[in-house]
Amino acid sequence: MDDARPDPGPDLPSIRASDHEREATARFLQGAFSEGRLTLAEFDERTTKAYGALFQSDLAELTRDLSPARREFEVSPATHHDAAPARRVTGGSGPSTSLAFMGGCERKGVWTLPADHTAFAMMGGVELDLREAALQAHETTIRAFAIMGGIEIYVPDDIHVVVEGLGLMGGFSEEAGRWKPDPRPVRQAPPGAPVVRVTGLALMGGVEVRRVPRAK
Repeated sequence: MDDARPDPGPDLPSIRASDHEREATARFLQGAFSEGRLTLAEFDERTTKAYGALFQSDLAELTRDLSPARREFEVSPATHHDAAPARRVTGGSGPSTSLAFMGGCERKGVWTLPADHTAFAMMGGVELDLREAALQAHETTIRAFAIMGGIEIYVPDDIHVVVEGLGLMGGFSEEAGRWKPDPRPVRQAPPGAPVVRVTGLALMGGVEVRRVPRAK
């Protein structure tokens, strides 16, 4: 965002914003987006500005037209724990494809999943682990194509997931049941959480999507 900022008003002195206040503002913006008060472009732009804000006055400007009264930044621990993961949606960029030809491709840890991503495995395997991933947009589409190969996608339980692919002499499904690497229970994604939609085709291969506990 621009370094030049308007002078703060008399009711809001130039006080430095904290990480807690930036996150609270991002969660508020995500709630406004889920209610239809912001477009996707507006939500992405304001969230990016929220995480780059230096002063409380900058944060207030991002929500001034969304609430008649200035919102307090205090968030109870329970609300913070169950709130939609606004920090995941960063607007950043990431790899548009994950390809495996008679080999393997693995994406895990901290990385950014773009709004549209294609995973292709031919006689090989692709693993996409989203537990620590950032998202470019609130809604993401992964197009998964497995031909005599396999694609595994791990989606943390603070993200909504929709599986719509086709299995032809193969399997395209959302896996359920206990996940051995992390036996913690899988919870429902909170209201307003980002959405990951998985589509594509499994031809004599398999695409497995599994909801797993969010990163600790």
